[in-house]
Amino acid sequence: MAELKRGYTTGVHASFAFKSALQSFINLQEFSSSKTFKMDNDDLDVTKGCEIVVSISSKKDDLEFNSTAQKPYVLNSKKSTLELYSGIGVGVVTKDGLKPPKNYPAINPKPLEVLKDIFLKYTEDEELGTLYCTISVSDGETIAKQTANEKVGVLKGISILGTTGFVKPISSTAYINSIEQELNFAYANGYETILFTLGNTAFKKSAELCDDFYIIEIGNFIYDGISLAVQNEFKNIELWLGIGKAVKVAQAFKNTHNRFGGVDFEILQTWLDIDIQECVTVKRVRELLKDDSAKFDDLVLDKTKDQLKNWFKKDIEVKIIW
Repeated sequence: MAELKRGYTTGVHASFAFKSALQSFINLQEFSSSKTFKMDNDDLDVTKGCEIVVSISSKKDDLEFNSTAQKPYVLNSKKSTLELYSGIGVGVVTKDGLKPPKNYPAINPKPLEVLKDIFLKYTEDEELGTLYCTISVSDGETIAKQTANEKVGVLKGISILGTTGFVKPISSTAYINSIEQELNFAYANGYETILFTLGNTAFKKSAELCDDFYIIEIGNFIYDGISLAVQNEFKNIELWLGIGKAVKVAQAFKNTHNRFGGVDFEILQTWLDIDIQECVTVKRVRELLKDDSAKFDDLVLDKTKDQLKNWFKKDIEVKIIW
């Protein structure tokens, strides 16, 4: 198997552009802008390839801002100050419960810390007065529609994320960060029950039936998502999924994406009293079982619950959705 490509987070790319724009401003003493494209990698991140633009000026009117009301982060060195805003395509936080504070640009703590360090390093001996800066993402508002940002109150753009600086292939760092962001929001807003769903059918049904639950579409990241919910000590955690995914969880798949393999039909055979050697889908197994298919569903349900309890030492309610 070819080695999977790693990448850098939006936070790292923003810091590259910030450093370049700041150095340019110091040299030219006029409006400066720098851009970078988020490098390709083998992650599932929706921000791959996006254009990140950092602009700096001594005149606020030179810049374009996210139209959502916002307060700037203020970076100070000995003789200079910089006000950092969300530009077009970078979100503004409008609700409590997220890592960036309410009413500020959606820039997570680690990237913000790096930006502060860069500002201090390059303006230590510079008397620049007050500068204004925006971080923008071209098409960021469109990209954000593929994330949970609007749901948790991050408006009109994506978030600038990062912890270690690297995006690890397969782990899909951005997706897991999104799940963590939603969980933090749910906890801060008093939700006691988290309902994880896999797939559109489960999500739509849960939205119709569960007004008091906070619902998160978890993709294939079952173990990662539930681990985060357990860490936050939510009172109740539920998982709604289809029968095929449930069989995978019962067979100890922590991630149900096909990259990690398919259902082991030899194991499935040991659970049943009929020959399924020619079966290549769980749906076909159920068809062969005919009137006993409901018993099969109950069997899978019990094994899925048992596997989750083995992982998390906690009862997780499971529902199979059709």
